Order: sequence, then structure tokens, then C-alpha cells
Amino acid sequence: MIHANAAGHVTLGDLTVNRIGLGTNRITDTEAARNVLLRATELGVNFIDTADLYQKGQSEETIAKTFSPFPASLLIATKGGMSWEDGTGINDPKYLREALNASLKRLKRDHVDLYQLHRIDPSIPIEETAEVLRVMQESGKVRHIGLSEVTVEQIEQFRSIVEIVSVQNKYNVLERKYEAELSYCEANGIVFIPWYPIAKAKIENDIVSSVAKNHNATPTQIAIAWLLVRSPFMLPIPGTLSVDHLESNVAAASITLTEAEFQELDSIAH
Repeated sequence: MIHANAAGHVTLGDLTVNRIGLGTNRITDTEAARNVLLRATELGVNFIDTADLYQKGQSEETIAKTFSPFPASLLIATKGGMSWEDGTGINDPKYLREALNASLKRLKRDHVDLYQLHRIDPSIPIEETAEVLRVMQESGKVRHIGLSEVTVEQIEQFRSIVEIVSVQNKYNVLERKYEAELSYCEANGIVFIPWYPIAKAKIENDIVSSVAKNHNATPTQIAIAWLLVRSPFMLPIPGTLSVDHLESNVAAASITLTEAEFQELDSIAH
């Protein structure tokens, strides 16, 4: 059997996007960063992921400066509910409402296509947080809702109150703590967005390098190719500040892994 990667599409609620997106956690207001954003859309990337805390709001501001007014085909996802100081969850209803409004102002938009809860706050009941998100959606400020770094149990708790279209958990060819959550998403038609999808600091091991050599590709491209094969619900969002790296990342969709290569790569998880 041959695994063909042709990236294809995924559907978030009523929105369809190409299956390689762009992460923007390092994007700031520089010409180089804006060039990456523009080149991404030229290459067919129509899902851009950001967050209010990325570069303390500069990522959102730069995306707006680059694209506003936004083309209808471009889906912008952002996140809120995480402390800018220590990375803990802050799900206080007032804080979440203010975070959303601040993101909308920075993005120069009246709504967010996908609003993701960045982290769960253990001091706030999930039901309360889910209700706040539901009201945000009903107000028209949020089109669809996603979650980040959550367990199956937590996803189910949210889904009892509000529709969830995506889950963004740490996942890559080497680190697969969230296999159960990926399986749950597949079973329930929820898009799985792996953050840290490349594990760049660790990816150059013998198996990945060998498969990369077979395809005249880079280890990074093989890591992305593996994700695309791993699940049709997978939406990788590799980030970069380089147009060359961006083009290389998107080109990973054209790599076809053999069954043997896929299984070899599958075996290296820890």
C-alpha cells in the first residue's frame, strides 16, 4: 500500500481550508514577516493560526496590517485564555471577554473565524468557561470554537455545552502523548491541529534522515509529510520567519511515503 499525502482539505464547521496552515507565534511587524504571510497565501495557505499572547499581540497586529481587509478565502484562528506572564490558563469570564475584544481590535475584524481556548484554568469550572464561549459565539463575535491542550474528558465536557470544531494539542512524529485525543477527534469529525508539529530540535535522527534522503527532502518535510498521512483530520501549522522554509514546508504535501517508510517513522515515537 502507498500512502499519498496530497494534502487536501479539512472542514471546520462550515469552513473548508487547505491542510497545511501557518503558525505565527514568532511573527512581528517586520517586512520579512509580512513577506512570509503574503507568500503563504500565494502558495495556497488559507489557514493562519495566531494567539493574543504571541509576541504580546504583535502577531495579530501584523496579520491585520498585512491582510486587512481580509480576503473571504482566508481563515484566521486566534486564541485567548492564557496568561502572558506565566503561560497558565485564565478562564475568568470577564478576562475572556476582554481578551476576545482586544484580539478583534488588533486583528481589525468584527469576528474571529476560529476562537480557541488557549489553556484550561483549573480554578474555573469547565462548564462556566464553555458557557462564556457559547455566548461569544451567539453574539456573532466568534464563528467557531476550538480548544488547546485538552484531554478527551475535557473535550466531552465542553461539547456538552458548545460545539467544538478543533483541538490543538502538542503532537509530532516523535511526541505523541495525545494519541487518544487524536482518535477521539477522528471519531467525532473534529480537526486536530498539532502544535510544535516538527520538533525541529530533535527531528534529525537516523530514521527520519534516511527517509528524507530517499525523497531528496529535508527531515522537516518528512515530519510534515508523516503528519498528513497519519490522519485525514490533521491540520499542521508549521511556523517560520523564512520564505524559503515556508515554501519547503508547503512542498511537503507532494511527498509520497511508502507503507514501510510510514511504519518506520511511526516506530520512533517516545
